Amino acid sequence: MHPLQCVLQAQRCLRWGPLTSVSWLLLRTCRAHSGVRSSAGPSPERRQEDGVWKDFSSRLATGPTFQHFIRSASVPQEKPSTPDVEDPPPYLTVDDLLGRQRKVYLETYGCQMNVNDTEIAWSILQKSGYLRTSNLQEADVVLLVTCSIREKAEQTIWNRLHQLKSLKSKRLRSQVPLRIGILGCMAERLKEEILNREKTVDILAGPDAYRDLPRLLAVAESGQKAANVLLSMDETYADVLPVQMSPSATSAFVSIMRGCDNMCSYCIVPFTRGRERSRPVASILEEVRKLSEQGLKEVTLLGQNVNSFRDNSEVQFNNAVSTNLSRGFSTNYKAKQGGLRFAYLLDQVSRIDPEMRIRFTSPHPKDFPDEVLQLIHERDNICKQIHLPAQSGSSRVLEAMRRGYSREAYVELIHHIRESIPGVSLSSDFIAGFCGETEEDHLQTVSLLQEVQYNMGFLFAYSMRQKTRAYHRLKDDIPEEVKLRRLEELITVFREEATKANKTFVGCTQLVLVEGLSKRSATDLYGRNDGNLKVIFPDVAMEDVTNPGLRVQAQPGDYVLVKAFPGITSRTTHLHTAPELRLCCWGT
Repeated sequence: MHPLQCVLQAQRCLRWGPLTSVSWLLLRTCRAHSGVRSSAGPSPERRQEDGVWKDFSSRLATGPTFQHFIRSASVPQEKPSTPDVEDPPPYLTVDDLLGRQRKVYLETYGCQMNVNDTEIAWSILQKSGYLRTSNLQEADVVLLVTCSIREKAEQTIWNRLHQLKSLKSKRLRSQVPLRIGILGCMAERLKEEILNREKTVDILAGPDAYRDLPRLLAVAESGQKAANVLLSMDETYADVLPVQMSPSATSAFVSIMRGCDNMCSYCIVPFTRGRERSRPVASILEEVRKLSEQGLKEVTLLGQNVNSFRDNSEVQFNNAVSTNLSRGFSTNYKAKQGGLRFAYLLDQVSRIDPEMRIRFTSPHPKDFPDEVLQLIHERDNICKQIHLPAQSGSSRVLEAMRRGYSREAYVELIHHIRESIPGVSLSSDFIAGFCGETEEDHLQTVSLLQEVQYNMGFLFAYSMRQKTRAYHRLKDDIPEEVKLRRLEELITVFREEATKANKTFVGCTQLVLVEGLSKRSATDLYGRNDGNLKVIFPDVAMEDVTNPGLRVQAQPGDYVLVKAFPGITSRTTHLHTAPELRLCCWGT
């Protein structure tokens, strides 16, 4: 073997071997493999350096050999028993990455994905030796999981930081310094602006950087600011089992994909959460199985564009034909081929536990092919409730939003869904005052609300976001007072139409999953029906159908049959009910 090859092989074995050891090896192999020997006597220079060379040779002879490096590389090194932490960077030790039982206080803002992100972040910190507290005053680390979808959401965080600044300044010198971190979309969008504007913030972690939290906190412990806002093309946290925030919860969120490729002109999500990528089906099914074993009765599959799910982790499915889009819909990107699609995942998840309800959010209307609708219709435990974001009732505004459909295509899809899934509950999102929206455009949105009669809705005034296509190509030309007036009109019409839609439940028996005591009354319970409507009903003794004659009190996680009476029905999502209730099993 050539001497250089020996050195390169040793370096590969050592990875981070000491420079001095590699130098010794290089000298030794050069001498051992040299085929040229001088017959002449030593030169004057060599004679002068004999003492040095003899001394070096003696040290070289006692140094490590090539076999030493091979043995060192092949024998696993024992590590001390410590919490599960990643290998530290050169400037930190394993001990630096340990939480040492410091207490973490977590606050979550925004969407369900942020709730799931909080559970992922806590799972990572827990394995590193941190403790969790629900008492802000005793926290050593405060982490805010943030939202950037609208300016109001960010302003909430700025206000919260001002409150935390006071808490940090009052910290006793006898305590470890309080560290404050911003996680999620706001950290990704504003980056260094947060560190420059709010000196109280110690760390920033974007949605794809939660694995790095132990390192970021270790750097912050040295008094430095630390940030990781790099977006990933493949991070899905598939191997991280989220830790439920509420031990008494009856439901859980399961993230199945991250990011979005739709590039709607108003939306910041592709820039704060990156490109679309899906978790392997196997890891999703394993998480749902564990939740079922823990006794949870409902899971919601989460993603920015959940029904665009496409798992490419199994090679044999990579040449499969892509699922067709809803009729009359298009995409802003090239059609994607292959992979296990959402219909397959939904089918597999629903088979795990027939008594576990399955929901999913948030979808894009373009991804509702017939196979998905048929599956929802056939499976008893897949909830007959679909969130179908419209955003506007005007085809002209929808085109400016780059939604990929017209009003007519959207309404046709609504009719097709209601024909395919009788009794389906529908919800939607709407934006008031988008760029260039005229009064006529606004009235078309009003008429869409009247035509569809959604059961639930989420309505907001438009908020321009930097980096979006609208920010670069369009003008935010609707005065704020006009936006708010249009929003109020949409809310009023929505409530009127939702009241009509929800009155159809009066006189009907609904299967409700009990979640806990009502916030309005200590004598009432609340839960949600199949359509995700909130149901309020009296906390009274009921007959247990599994044990005739036995009367029991309903507990969180129980299914109860509730019959609505023709009294006061809420304008939106609450359903007041009669006391003729009984416990039941799924499907009875």
